[in-house]
Amino acid sequence: MCTAVTYQTKDFYFGRTLDYDFSYGDEITITPRNYPFHFRACPDPRLRYAMIGMAHVANGYPLYYEAVNEKGLGMAGLNFPGNGVFHPAKEGMDNIAQFELIPWILRQCGSVQEARVLLGNLNLWNVSFSETLPLASLHWLLSDREESVTIESVEEGFMVYDNPVGVLTNNPPFPQQLFALNNYMHLSPQDPKNTFAPGLSLETYCRGMGALGLPGDLSSQSRFVRACFVKLNSLSGDGESESVSQFFHILNSVDQQRGCCILGDGKYEMTIYTCCCNATKGIYYYTSYNNHQIWAVDMHREDLNGEELIRYSPITEEQIRIQN
Repeated sequence: MCTAVTYQTKDFYFGRTLDYDFSYGDEITITPRNYPFHFRACPDPRLRYAMIGMAHVANGYPLYYEAVNEKGLGMAGLNFPGNGVFHPAKEGMDNIAQFELIPWILRQCGSVQEARVLLGNLNLWNVSFSETLPLASLHWLLSDREESVTIESVEEGFMVYDNPVGVLTNNPPFPQQLFALNNYMHLSPQDPKNTFAPGLSLETYCRGMGALGLPGDLSSQSRFVRACFVKLNSLSGDGESESVSQFFHILNSVDQQRGCCILGDGKYEMTIYTCCCNATKGIYYYTSYNNHQIWAVDMHREDLNGEELIRYSPITEEQIRIQN
C-alpha cells in the first residue's frame, strides 16, 4: 500500500511512499522529450514534455509508479484493490491502458487544467502490459501547484474528483476517504480545551494532546487521516533543504516498518522507498528502506532533447557518516 502527498513552500513538491513486500528492480528514470512512446489503442499524440520518476523498465518501456514533468505536473498511481475496475475499449473514446496513463497525461499536459480536457474523453482500457505483468488495480493523484484531482475507474464508470487536501492512500474510494475527515474535526496542533463536562476540572498533562485520537495504525484510511493532519499543519521555511526535509517528515509519519504487517510466507509489507519531487525544478529526491540518506537526481542536468531513457539505480545501502 502507499501514500501520496503534495506540499508547497516557494516551490511545489510532490511525492509518495511505495509500500510493498518486494521491489521489481525500480530505477529513477528520465524520459526525454523525444523518447517515442507508443500507445496501444490510440494514435501517438504530440508528446511535448520530459518527465522524471521511479519506474520499472520492461523491454525498454518505463512503467512509472509516479513522475513529474518539466512543467511541474505530478502524478502517482496507488494500489486500489477490490475497487479499481477497467473497461473494454469504447468507440469514440481515448482507450488508454492503466500502465499508459501517467505518460499519456504527463507527456502532453502542463497543468491539471489541461489534463481535465484529456480526462474528459478517457476510457481506462482493461488490457495488461504482458502475461508476466498483469493488470494492476490502481487509482491516481494528479497535482500541480494550483490544484489536485483524484482519478478512479470503478464499476460505475470513470471518475475525476477534486482533491482539496492533496493526499491519497489506497482504499476506500476517494469520496469515502475524504468524508472520514469529518470524524477528526476536533483534532488540533494546539492544546485542547476542557469541554468534557461543566464544573469538572481537567488539565493537559503533556504536549500534543490536541491530536489525541489521530489514528496511528497502518490501514490506508488511517494513513490518509494522519497524512492529511501532518501535511496540512506542517510548517517550514522556503529554502530547498528545509522544504525537502519537511516533506520527508510528512511522509515518515506513514512509514511501514518491516514486521508490523505480515503477509504470510515470510513476507512483510514495508516502505520500499519514499520520494519527494521538486516539481518546480525537476529534482527527484529519494530514500529507501535501508538507506535514510537523501539522494537526488536532477532531470535538468541531462539532455532532455534526447531519444533514449536515462536510468539510475537507487542507492539502497545505508550511508552512515562517522563524526568522531
